[in-house]
Amino acid sequence: MKKTLVSALTTALVVGAASTTFAAANPFSDVPADHWAYDAVSQLAADGVIEGYGDSTFQGDKSITRYEMAQMVAKAMAKTDVSAADKAMIDKLAAEFADELNNLGVRVSNLEKHADMVKWNGELRYRYWNTQVEDNGSGYSDKEGKDKLLFRLKPTAEVNDHWDVHAQLDATTDLSTDTGDDGTVKLARAWAQGNYKNFNVYLGKQDLFSNVDRGLTHDGAFSGARAQFGKDLKVNLEAGRYSTLKATVGTVTTDAAANYQGIELTYNPSKLFAGAAYRHFNSDAFKASTAGFDGYSSDPASTKDTANVWSAGLGYNFDGNWDLFGAYANNTSADRYETAHTIQLSYKGADKANKGTWGAYAAYRYLGQNVAFEPTYDTAVENTKGWEIGADYAPFTNVYTAISYYKAKALDDDATHTNVLFGRVSFFF
Repeated sequence: MKKTLVSALTTALVVGAASTTFAAANPFSDVPADHWAYDAVSQLAADGVIEGYGDSTFQGDKSITRYEMAQMVAKAMAKTDVSAADKAMIDKLAAEFADELNNLGVRVSNLEKHADMVKWNGELRYRYWNTQVEDNGSGYSDKEGKDKLLFRLKPTAEVNDHWDVHAQLDATTDLSTDTGDDGTVKLARAWAQGNYKNFNVYLGKQDLFSNVDRGLTHDGAFSGARAQFGKDLKVNLEAGRYSTLKATVGTVTTDAAANYQGIELTYNPSKLFAGAAYRHFNSDAFKASTAGFDGYSSDPASTKDTANVWSAGLGYNFDGNWDLFGAYANNTSADRYETAHTIQLSYKGADKANKGTWGAYAAYRYLGQNVAFEPTYDTAVENTKGWEIGADYAPFTNVYTAISYYKAKALDDDATHTNVLFGRVSFFF
């Protein structure tokens, strides 16, 4: 239904700034002083929110469509020197005409941010693995299938214009055995995040992802602090505790959380990506007297309790579709299974928000477990090397599917073969 311009503006003004007293001069010849909307029109014109038709007329009795109104709201939103009262009125107009504004490509993220102080996102993820191990030397063969269901909630709460609080709640169930993880909800992440121009700070239990090697060495979490500087050239400084490590003495397995410090530099101006990182860990899990890391040292009496992980990555996106990436990592404190590397060629990629998008890739992996502590790959098997192929597809909006196959050999025994078939379906909300 159409309405007149003057009634639309003044209705919003009455709702958003009813207590304001207007005293501005009226620039429009067709809005006399005794007009019921005189004050509203005069004040909005004085603040530069409305400009009329350029011939000293306002034409407030002219009928307009919602799309035409949205165009005027978009123009008003671009103003930076409006009063607080007018800003409140513009925000209410933006909320009313949000759909039309989105069609115009106008960003209303600031309005949406303040409209709801707490937001919830989540995912229901199903994963299936079929793993087959064969030893051609001994004739040993084993095949195992497992499937898991993950339910994840990710609330975000606004603190003020610069700070947010984030969390991640996970519940995982092993569907293949109905044993093990019983689906208990766990607090997997909880951190405060400060956002400033070219500077971000993160405090709490948060992601530990090795950006320079795209997850070749780490895709987990740590508890502590992280500071990120820069735009194209970014510097990440991290410090805290990494709790994934375990130490086993005899039949007793204990938490061997490591003290952790790291620095990462990445350069990504457009199509080129380059990066280097250093991460230091200190934990009893690395000692030769424990079984946490098999063969960490060739000396069985070694008491080394540190890991010094260096990694580097280089990639190039050719035309927005094809991406070539390679990475190398080394733990200079270990003398067995101390290196990891990968090279991957990718074509496009599924975007869960866009129905029908898809992608595919082929990669070579070399995964020494004493440096690739927690690789991001769904098919990762420690101390193996081999080829992986995969594809992903978004059959519906916010639905993501993926399949991959990894054919590998043991690093120190070419007779041992491992084949992994993996599938995933995720529903995002």
